[in-house]
Amino acid sequence: MNANPILLQKKYSRVIECFARQQDISLDKALDFFYHSEVYKLMRDGVSDMHCMSDAYLAEELEQEYSKHTS
Repeated sequence: MNANPILLQKKYSRVIECFARQQDISLDKALDFFYHSEVYKLMRDGVSDMHCMSDAYLAEELEQEYSKHTS
């Protein structure tokens, strides 16, 4: 299922903001990480309807991916 591109952009911004708050990092750093993440690729490609998951869930997925990259 493909999401409306405008709604998907709004979803991205909410997830990025939530992720930045959780990790206590700048929005710029969160934005950069998000657009290079697997979470973004899955959302963009409509895999498993990732874009339908809650913002908090997606931010948690990003957090797990982030912790792998910073370890």
